[in-house]
Amino acid sequence: MSYQFKIIPNTNLDIVIPLVYELNEGTIPKNDLKLRFDEMGQQNYECAVILDKDKVIGVSGLWFCTRHYIGKSVELDHVYIKPEYRNKGLGKQFMDWIFTYVKEKGCQSMELNTYVQNYPSHKFYYNEGYEILGYHFLKKL
Repeated sequence: MSYQFKIIPNTNLDIVIPLVYELNEGTIPKNDLKLRFDEMGQQNYECAVILDKDKVIGVSGLWFCTRHYIGKSVELDHVYIKPEYRNKGLGKQFMDWIFTYVKEKGCQSMELNTYVQNYPSHKFYYNEGYEILGYHFLKKL
């Protein structure tokens, strides 16, 4: 099966809301996601998707910034592939495509956060060459 990887325009971010809603197990209302993605589209954000024909089956947000300890960097966010498409090598293909894309944009590193209890993702990212650098802390205001 042939899949397409591409960056979607920030004016078209609504197409990833169903996947991000699924990723968060419905804990964030779709309307809140819509408002947040509208705002994200005005920032240093791009969105990569995996398409199976015209159907969006995977997503990764890309936040671009410059960090004092590594230089130009991209942080992957809300990486998600629909369950029925997993364990077929698609995640690796997607990461390879993203790597090439951000390298061409001059990035010197890729970073991401993953939930502590998401053990399958830990194994996947280790196999992709990621290392644990620290802990991500959050305080809701």
